[in-house]
Amino acid sequence: MPRFEPHPTRRPALIAGASSGIGAATAVALAELGHPVALGARRVDVCEQLAEKIRADGGEAVALRLDVSEGSSVDEFVTAAEKALGPAEIVLSGAGDIEFGLAHEMDSEDFLTQVHIHLVGAQRLVHRVVPDMISRRRGDFVLIGSDCADTPRPRMGAYNAAKTGLEAMGRQMRMELEGTGVRASVVRPGPTQTGMGMTASPEVVGPLLDDWSRWGFARHPYFLRASDIAAAVVAVVSAPRGAHLVLVEVQPEAPLREVKAEAGQENS
Repeated sequence: MPRFEPHPTRRPALIAGASSGIGAATAVALAELGHPVALGARRVDVCEQLAEKIRADGGEAVALRLDVSEGSSVDEFVTAAEKALGPAEIVLSGAGDIEFGLAHEMDSEDFLTQVHIHLVGAQRLVHRVVPDMISRRRGDFVLIGSDCADTPRPRMGAYNAAKTGLEAMGRQMRMELEGTGVRASVVRPGPTQTGMGMTASPEVVGPLLDDWSRWGFARHPYFLRASDIAAAVVAVVSAPRGAHLVLVEVQPEAPLREVKAEAGQENS
């Protein structure tokens, strides 16, 4: 039976959605471990600022344009990234945004755009990168899912559907890649404080939070940080060969409850 070789010390990482939030935090975390990172997003100038910071801190990074809604952009990004850093060992599919709204009121083209970005965009990366990973018999492809895939929330527009489809694709990939040496994993964030959806107006957010509370989705006000999700991604890709963290869900820890004074101590 063939034995797993350990991970290379240097593992080039391609990050889709690296200009902010989870993608940016993951790029920094991987660079701190000594892995070179290719930062991909439409906002190349923002990625370049982050790349400069990573290089100033002793890391290795390049900033490249990436629009996952365009097949040619995905191909150009991967080609340039691998030319600069070497064959991809780690890929994070984290590009995306959200537009809140009721499913029956959302314009169908806007609905489709969300699905294209979150689901089809991820598959474009899969199609471009995974066959070469298979030929090398190793690699980690990480999809950023959402707890909405497990429990949909009201007024999330197309996001619920897109993330549910994305996680289903991740489960399918796990079955299809079994025995190839390539690991497909899903990191599923709970409520996370990122730039995604933060431009929504109070008129949109108010009813959304009311519905979330009514359906039990707002038990406490704490949110995760992007760095918390980055830590989960690092754990997934750092698992030794022979182990596979298939699905890692990260939820914000609730505030500590107030401790009631024990009987007899109130008056002491």
